[in-house]
Order: sequence, then C-alpha cells, then structure tokens
Amino acid sequence: MGGNMKKNTTTKKATNKNTTMIVIIIIIVIVGIVCLYAYLSTKQRNVLADSALSKVRLTLSRDLEKDYPPTVKQVLTYFSELQQCLYNEECTNEEIEQFGMQMRRMYDNELLDNNEVIAYMVKLKEDVKVFKEAGSRISRISIAASNNVDTFKQDGYEFARLNCTYYITESGHTIPQEVVYLMRRDENRQWKIYGWDKAENVSVGSESQESGDE
Repeated sequence: MGGNMKKNTTTKKATNKNTTMIVIIIIIVIVGIVCLYAYLSTKQRNVLADSALSKVRLTLSRDLEKDYPPTVKQVLTYFSELQQCLYNEECTNEEIEQFGMQMRRMYDNELLDNNEVIAYMVKLKEDVKVFKEAGSRISRISIAASNNVDTFKQDGYEFARLNCTYYITESGHTIPQEVVYLMRRDENRQWKIYGWDKAENVSVGSESQESGDE
C-alpha cells in the first residue's frame, strides 16, 4: 500500500510537470501569434503610408513648364487628379501648399489676380480640413468627352467650357456634383482655367462666366 502511494505521488508530479509544459507552450504560441500580428499590422500600415506618400509625390511630380497638358480635357484631367489626391490623401501643410501652387500654375492670370496667394493658401488649407473632418471623400471624377468641349470667342480671346462631375462620398452616401469649367487660351496657346461654377448656375450657350474662387 505504501508503495502504491509513492507511485501515485510520482505520477501526479509527472502529470503536473506535463501540464506546466503544455501551458508554457500555449503561452509561447499565443505570444508568437500576437507578435506576428503586430509586426504584420505595422508593416501593412507602413506599406499603406508609403503608397499614399508615393501617390502624393507622383501626382505633384509633373513639370508644367515642360509638360503642360495640350488640350482642354487633359488640363481638366490633371487638375482633377490634383484635387482628388489633395482631398483624399493625408498631406502635410507643406504638401498642401505644393498642391496649391501646382493648381495655380494652371490658372488664368485674371483668376490669379482675384486670388492673392497667401489668402488662397489659408482658404485651401481650411477647405481641406473641413472636407476631411466631415469624413468626405472624392470617390470618383467623371470628365465629359473631348467632343463635348464648347468653344467660343469673346473680346479677342478663345474660350472653352467642359463639364466635370465629382462623386462625393460621405456617411456611406455618394452625391454627384456637376461643375462647369471655363478656360481661356493664353499668349502661349495654353488653356488656362478662367473660372468654374455649379452646372445648375450656368446657362447653356452663354458666352460669359465670372472667375471663380478656390
């Protein structure tokens, strides 16, 4: 009987030892999984951040002095790419100013005169801040076909109009906003943005439009 008690005690010690080892192994596995998840999550965030940064840099990289868009639609296409990147991506104040200056390079002189650079930058930063705080996002931009460009002459200048629709998503709802852009050809034969307005405010066939503000 005494021998059986000694044997049972030894068995219990072995069982306790095995249980402890199993618990340690489970803890190690759990810690390993947590560490792996944290590593992969951090790596994914870094990849996404690098991707957003690359998109900002790529969008801003175009040299408009050497590579200015040659057509009305191409001007509006690049301008809308700047807008979508500016309002959708995380940008520093310096990058917002870079976007602002790049867009100003596409403005007509009269529009530039009506938008003094310092006041323009202050308003642009505030617009971006309000847009993002509302949880808004430009989900898509649709520009009318080139054969829908409406051209006319007035006061010795060549003008062109083209419609652009912005699809703004907020709180799970997407609302289209149609805008009419007016451009004027400068002395270098480049189409520059003269102004814009909501389509509902523009009369079809009208030959004048006031310069808009950013």
